[in-house]
Amino acid sequence: MIIRHADPDRDAAACAAIYAPHVTDGVASFEEVPPSANEFSGRIERITARYPWVVADEDGELAGYAYGSEHRERTAYRWAADVTAYVARDYQRRGVGRALYDALLGLLRAQGMQVACAGITLPNDASVGLHEACGFERVGIYPRIGFKQGAWWDVGWWELELIEPTDGRPPEPGPPAALPEPIRL
Repeated sequence: MIIRHADPDRDAAACAAIYAPHVTDGVASFEEVPPSANEFSGRIERITARYPWVVADEDGELAGYAYGSEHRERTAYRWAADVTAYVARDYQRRGVGRALYDALLGLLRAQGMQVACAGITLPNDASVGLHEACGFERVGIYPRIGFKQGAWWDVGWWELELIEPTDGRPPEPGPPAALPEPIRL
């Protein structure tokens, strides 16, 4: 298995297929209609203009993906990125999520991002465990913030300092960093 950068043409359909059950069968995503492969292609293109998106590729089959995105649109937030990862059911609990995050967080550091933020619909022990294993710390909970599948859901927020804070203004974040080569697992 390798971790590589996502390609909108090559990976959109597989990313959409991995994501769809989280939309239709669960509450990890608050979307209510699974996006099409075409929509995913557009998302990959838009996001990778400013943030990294990586996939775990097992001989041409995607095992999962992870990406960074804008935390908030106000300019003072530009050193923070939201992060998310989704792993195909057949590959869960095999270290794929951790490998994706290791690659993604390294790319965000190289880009100059200071903080990574992750929102997790609660309860979700697997996601909480992954984030905390990667060093994230819980910083708060939005109670009853989303209504899906006939119920209200809380969302917890986890944060990871990517770069040790210093006094004064940090350097501006750069463009998305590139993996020097695919990461082999």
